[in-house]
Amino acid sequence: MSVTFGASTWLWTSPFSSEQGELLRGIARLGFDAVELPIEDPDLVDPGKILPILEETGLTPYLCGAFGPGRDLTNPDASVRANTRAYLSRLMDLAEVLGVPFIAGPMYAQVGKARQLAPEERQREWDLAARELHTVATEAGNRGLKLAIEAINRFESDLVNTTADTIRLVRSIGHPAAKAMIDTFHMTIEEADIGAAIRHAGDDLIHVQVSENHRGVTGTGLTPWQDFRDALGDIGYKGAVVIESFTPDNRDLAGAVCIWKRFTATQDEFAARGLAFMRDLFDQPLSKSKASALAASV
Repeated sequence: MSVTFGASTWLWTSPFSSEQGELLRGIARLGFDAVELPIEDPDLVDPGKILPILEETGLTPYLCGAFGPGRDLTNPDASVRANTRAYLSRLMDLAEVLGVPFIAGPMYAQVGKARQLAPEERQREWDLAARELHTVATEAGNRGLKLAIEAINRFESDLVNTTADTIRLVRSIGHPAAKAMIDTFHMTIEEADIGAAIRHAGDDLIHVQVSENHRGVTGTGLTPWQDFRDALGDIGYKGAVVIESFTPDNRDLAGAVCIWKRFTATQDEFAARGLAFMRDLFDQPLSKSKASALAASV
């Protein structure tokens, strides 16, 4: 099995802007093949400034959304839903220019919307999310793009928590552009069997994020990594495996994801150790030139 390895810029900074070209160069020097760009504010991102750096470094870009307050496709206020669709359209604009095949994230509802609801109210929100995402998927499909829909854990959402939930939502959306992604951090909270969940996703799985159960360096926690790898092999997954964690240097972001202390002395060390573990897990060592650059960077 051959996959590519990426890192989310959230590991170093928030929000990402197109002025952070040196960060992209640093991610490439660490030996990554790809970079995931979380777009919190599209106004901060000029793709014309990013494209030359991506071409220079050879990094493959991916985009994910940030679904904080005001971005909620299950909100009863139609204007909030319209604003969320407009935000997703702007992500698609960036994806088209950057050559990214999909936009990713828990795009069905605002993160942190976790409540005890009556079954009929939960079904109403589910149906609303499916209808809204069918509209978004239709636009994505017309642009030659896909949606990579992410389940997040029960403390962050009451709607889509497991991979089975994601696939059920994909079926409810009923559009070929609607696909699935996974994040091992959320999976270690919600799944009974990570391998079985991945196999259930099958061909619908188009993107993978990895993080330990404690959001630390991959390989230092409780995640069943061999099961994870074997299941990806069984479904023939050939996409990116992206390390996602967060910097404690941004207090707002760190507070939102409950990272109260550093896992490593530097974020570069976090990324480098995580990448080394993932390459070893998939038996894809760095080339000699990249290994030399990595040794010089850390």
